[in-house]
Amino acid sequence: MTAPGYLAVDSGGSGLRVAVGVPGREPSARGETREPVRTGDRGIDPGHLMAQLVPVARSLAAEAGLGALPTAVVGAAGFASLGDALRAELPGALARELGVRAVALAADAVTAYVGALGPRPGAVLAAGTGLIAVGTDLTGWRRADGWGHLLGDCGGGAWIGRAGLEAALRAHDGRDGGSAPLLARAEERFGPVRGLPGMLYPRADRAAVLASFAPEVAACAAHDPVAAGVLRAAARHMAESAAAVCPSDGAPEVALTGGLFKLGEPLLGPLREELARRLPHARQVPAEGDPLHGAVRIATDLATDRLTLPGEPALLCVVRDRKS
Repeated sequence: MTAPGYLAVDSGGSGLRVAVGVPGREPSARGETREPVRTGDRGIDPGHLMAQLVPVARSLAAEAGLGALPTAVVGAAGFASLGDALRAELPGALARELGVRAVALAADAVTAYVGALGPRPGAVLAAGTGLIAVGTDLTGWRRADGWGHLLGDCGGGAWIGRAGLEAALRAHDGRDGGSAPLLARAEERFGPVRGLPGMLYPRADRAAVLASFAPEVAACAAHDPVAAGVLRAAARHMAESAAAVCPSDGAPEVALTGGLFKLGEPLLGPLREELARRLPHARQVPAEGDPLHGAVRIATDLATDRLTLPGEPALLCVVRDRKS
């Protein structure tokens, strides 16, 4: 007889990552798609998400020898501000298609938090192209930044890349604050910098293009004070966001998660210093896992009635007992 299992989903900028398993065990099977879920006038498109998810979930459940999938967790990028349609439609669609009866819909920042720290008080900085900080004292959630590359995401990959390109353009113009090494890197990567506005501004993926220059900034930091200054400024912004959400009492933990931290010591060194200065009562710890790991943790706790994380419609929304 096949066992009931859980479904865990991480929906991000490169598509879906999906895991199925039995509560209390490591995931039995994993899969992914390569197409990001569309957004439109109604926010994140639940129909497009389901069209990608259902075939993968059924295939993984069969591969793992699972029967029904009564518990599901979906962590989605943009859920906090673009999740109204998901909240309205996804629980019913999951019930009809996959027999889900308890579902948690979460912002990807929440699944990143749970993946990194589990259900403990603290703060998590999630940094890639963008940046968001999430914290909890286990009675409520706090978030800082995550406003996108035009309005915020200060210290994230797009922010670092844009600051590096600005320094390159200053060097090109002969203005103060310019960096000849960054100018050389920019022209090697993108061609003559006079063409940057025409190449960059019309692109829908301009945040990702900006973020692609962040590793060049890190590569120059050891010998270029301007590049090093960009990373120190990014570290200050990150620490400000962490301090805004971290519990002020007790001994909370602070963890980092996301691809931006692969830049290594040029960023991590000043960030450790800033966090120690702004959050002397908090303990910096390594992240235990990623957002999909967090979705699996939430699914296990939801399936076994041990979910203690605070609910909040824009960040973590739990719907139970949906009939298929």
